[in-house]
Amino acid sequence: MVVSADGRLALPWIEAPLRQALQQQRAHALLLHAPDGVGALEFMLTLAQAWLCESADAAPPCGHCGSCRLVQSGSHPDLHLLLPEALRPALGWAAQAEDEQGEGGKARRKPSRQIRIDEVRAAIDWVAQSSSRGRAKVVLLHPAEAMNLQAASALLKTLEEPPGQARLLLSTTDEARLLPTVRSRCQRIRMARPPAEQSTAWLAEQGVRDAQVLLAAAGGAPLAAREMAAAGIDAAAWLALPQAVARGQAAVLAGWPVPRAVAALQKVCHDALVLALGGMPRYFAAQLLPPGARPEMLSGWAKSLSRVARHDEHPWNDGLLIEALVCEGRACWQETTTRGPRSGRALDTLSR
Repeated sequence: MVVSADGRLALPWIEAPLRQALQQQRAHALLLHAPDGVGALEFMLTLAQAWLCESADAAPPCGHCGSCRLVQSGSHPDLHLLLPEALRPALGWAAQAEDEQGEGGKARRKPSRQIRIDEVRAAIDWVAQSSSRGRAKVVLLHPAEAMNLQAASALLKTLEEPPGQARLLLSTTDEARLLPTVRSRCQRIRMARPPAEQSTAWLAEQGVRDAQVLLAAAGGAPLAAREMAAAGIDAAAWLALPQAVARGQAAVLAGWPVPRAVAALQKVCHDALVLALGGMPRYFAAQLLPPGARPEMLSGWAKSLSRVARHDEHPWNDGLLIEALVCEGRACWQETTTRGPRSGRALDTLSR
C-alpha cells in the first residue's frame, strides 16, 4: 500500500506523480483528481508517508524509518484517514470501521456511503492537537465527493487556515461533484491511468491471467482488473458475455453481486451502442459484439441499467433483477413489430 522497507512502491506508476507532487507542492491542502481503479488511496498514503518521513539520508519516503514503519502498519499517530464506512472493508480498513463503531447498537447500523459531518468535525478537532512525533499532522479524505453538503461546509475553514503544520489531502474522480469553495482552497494534482503495457506487466506479476483482456474489461484501470480476477472473472467468461446477453442467458451472471453484474451489463450496452453508431467499442473487441442491435432499444436499456445502479442498495431479488435486465438487453437484438418506447419495461414489472 505504501513504500516498503526496501524502498519499493506497491504501484510503480505512482512514482512520477508522487515526485511531481513533492516538488511542486505549495499549499497545505491538495486535491488529487484520479480515475477509479488506479490507486488514488495508495498514492495518498504514499504522499502522506513522504510528508511524515523522518529520514535525512534519502528522498522521502525512505520506507525504513520509524515514521515510515508506522504508516506501513496503519498506526501512525499523526495520520488520520477519513473513509465512508461502506468503503472501508473493500479498501482493507475494516478494522478501523470496527474500532469506530464501538459496542452496542451502533455496530448494527447500516454502513454509510457518506462522510458525515460528525466525522469531519472529529478530524478537525484531531488536527488542532499537537503532533505526536513533532512533524506534520496529515488528514486524508477519500473520496471527497462522499462528503455531504454539511460535512463539506464544516471543512472549509480548516482548508483555508489549517492549524500548525497540518496538511490535508483530498481525492476525487469528478471535481464537478465538489463544492466550488472546496476546490478553490486546494492545489490540484492529477494522476492518469498508467500505460497499458505497464498495467499489463504489473497484473502479470500479480498472477492475473489474460491480463490484457481484463485490463480492457476494467477500462484500463489495473486495480479494477485485479479485483475482477480476484472475484473469479476470467477472460473466457468476460469475452462470452455479449453473446450470452444477446441470447438472454442470464445464467452467465449467476452469483455476481448486483453492482458488479450491472456494471458489466452497462459495458455491454455501451459498446453495443457505440458500435451501432459507427464508433469503436471500449471494453470488448468489435467482433465479439452481436450485430443488429437497435440504438433506440439500447438507449432505453441504458436508462434501466443506470436506474438500478443508482439504487443498488434497494432490497432487490438479485436473481430476478439480473434476469429482467438481461431480458431487456436481449430485446435490443430481437426483431419486433411493437411500436412505442420499451425502456425499463422489464424493470418496471419487477419493481411492482
